[in-house]
Amino acid sequence: SCISLCAFLIISLFFLLPPQPAPETTELDVDGGMDQDIFDINEALGLDLFEGDIRLDGGRNSIIGNSYRWPHVIPYVLEDSLEMNAKGLILKAFEQYRLKTCIDFKPWEGERNYISVFKGSGCWSSVGNQQVGLQQLSIGANCDKIGTIQHEFLHALGFWHEQSRSDRDDYVSIAWDRILAGKGHNFDKHNDTESDFLNVPYDYTSVMHYSQNAFKNGTEPTIITNIPDFMGVIGQRMDFSHYDLQKLNRLYNCSFSLSFMDTCSFELENICGMIQSSDDTSDWQHLSQVPAGPSTDHTSMGECEDFGYFMHFNTSTGAEGSTAVLESRILYPKRDFQCLQFYFYNSGHESDRLSVWVREYTPAHPNGTLRFIEEIKGSPAPYWQLQHVSLNVSSKFRVLFRGVRGSGFSKGGLSIDDINLSETQCPHHIWHIRNFTHLLNTSPAGAAGRIYSPPFYSSKGYAYQVSLYVNGTTDSPFNLAVYLHLISGANDDQLQWPCPWQQGTMVLLDQQPDIRQRMSNQRSITTDPLKLSDSSSTYFWDRPDKVGSIASFPNGTTFMRGPGSGTSAFITHERLRSRNFIKEDSIYILLTMEDISHLLPTQPSVSPTFVTSTSNMCPDNPCENDGVCVVVDRAPVCRCPVGNDWWYMGERCERKGSTQENTVIAVSSTIAVFVVMLIVTITTAVCLKKKYSQGKENRESLALEE
Repeated sequence: SCISLCAFLIISLFFLLPPQPAPETTELDVDGGMDQDIFDINEALGLDLFEGDIRLDGGRNSIIGNSYRWPHVIPYVLEDSLEMNAKGLILKAFEQYRLKTCIDFKPWEGERNYISVFKGSGCWSSVGNQQVGLQQLSIGANCDKIGTIQHEFLHALGFWHEQSRSDRDDYVSIAWDRILAGKGHNFDKHNDTESDFLNVPYDYTSVMHYSQNAFKNGTEPTIITNIPDFMGVIGQRMDFSHYDLQKLNRLYNCSFSLSFMDTCSFELENICGMIQSSDDTSDWQHLSQVPAGPSTDHTSMGECEDFGYFMHFNTSTGAEGSTAVLESRILYPKRDFQCLQFYFYNSGHESDRLSVWVREYTPAHPNGTLRFIEEIKGSPAPYWQLQHVSLNVSSKFRVLFRGVRGSGFSKGGLSIDDINLSETQCPHHIWHIRNFTHLLNTSPAGAAGRIYSPPFYSSKGYAYQVSLYVNGTTDSPFNLAVYLHLISGANDDQLQWPCPWQQGTMVLLDQQPDIRQRMSNQRSITTDPLKLSDSSSTYFWDRPDKVGSIASFPNGTTFMRGPGSGTSAFITHERLRSRNFIKEDSIYILLTMEDISHLLPTQPSVSPTFVTSTSNMCPDNPCENDGVCVVVDRAPVCRCPVGNDWWYMGERCERKGSTQENTVIAVSSTIAVFVVMLIVTITTAVCLKKKYSQGKENRESLALEE
């Protein structure tokens, strides 16, 4: 019985001890750490396709003639063979088409001609509508990049590669002696009877241009740009270029973009048709600088003389509570969700307030009704800050920016610039990295130059973090490397593990003022619940406290960080400087993690056309303390809010936890462990003494009997 008691106490002690962390977590390159272009992927697979990624069906296609064009709404099927990450990215690519063109996509419903997207060998497409019914487009292994998907769909819409234009020799030189044997035909030009470049200038930045190393037989480039500055630009697979869009919109006679609504950089005196409200006490001013800040607008950052304006509400004068309201022109939505994006500069007092409202016009209220959307939070700061506000408007409306003077002393006020409104989903989170040039100049390659984002939560409640290698990994320097990590969070006990089919998207924002002209760089990672870690039989996306390693936030709070998945070839430093990724010495990484498990069933799966769904929201919210209710397996589940050193927990988020409380628990646990150890020691000593005494008595009794 004494041994049983000892065993019980030892087992109890085991459960009281905190879990031991796993060895330091690893970071997995989804593309093997190589920046492979479409043609590298197809060449490695031994594919002999025309121009590297074009399938010819019975001859050479042509974009000349209306018979090769698709209707403006293109039917498609996402075949079950596609990888889940590719499926999610294809839908994101469709959103870019909608934002920047009049081309839409819909799930196939029996139309005669449609595009079947499947996981074939490599990345390829036919050129134009072949009028053959099912037309295949392959998004194979390692083709799951949004620029690659846009490239292949541009082929399907009727476009050849940019460097095959009849006038290409005026802009690039082909080094024929550096091309792989038997591959020279891929650099042939198309004459004017086969291809029409639609009176658009040659485009070094086209997503349809070969890279400088296409089909090379050694280390030297096969394409040399006649303007040397464009050598590092050709071959980009980030997004449509301005001229790509111009050609596509001309070919399909697009006069508008489907999901784009408005943009304004306030450069003209008419301030984009915005109006000063008559229901306020002050006005917004059209300025180029303010003594207390900002000293320049965000659009041009003071680089252009007599150019660069923004709107400013002066809070250094007037009475407390005075307001200024700036209203947009009337807008007509097609969807019932929108994303408002703008830059905000606060040089006033922390009590000054900026809020976003909408004025909605309905038959019942023809003069409009006001609805509050969101207050822009943040203390005064000497720099522009990117803001996103989600709207959900289904009738015609105006957007209102309402500034309110606070009670404190102000030297400046509230400023806004570079507004964009689109019928798209807003990113869930923004990681703003300031003083980025200094980081580039001083950070070493490898783990010593790695920085981590703040912790974020997905809509499903998963906690995650992003790591960024500013000067690349030791194996791949001169790049930005980026990885997605799951981390331990407040909701882990209520979540499904291993984490199933959450697609995390990391977007390095091109800070062009017009959202349609941005060429942002992005990568998406999807959590496959069956994926195993390379070095063990554990699941890669399992609970971080099971497969991760211990880490700590800047405030000293410890947590568990799971292994990372991403790429060491996110973007080269050369390409990083080729666009407006760095502006005001800052970069922005936009983060979204969304559930794509609805893409698992056989097609048709979802329609990304102009509809929205609220099926994952609870009809009644039982959650307390600002918890968000979502439906999981047809049952309401609360996702609880979390701060840096506090969190809510419980079925209805009714209980609050904090770092201080954890400290008390840790101290209590330490005392409890000490007491248990003391009890174990005393009990063991008593047991041994009793056993020794019994042994001695037995020996004495035996001696007396003898």
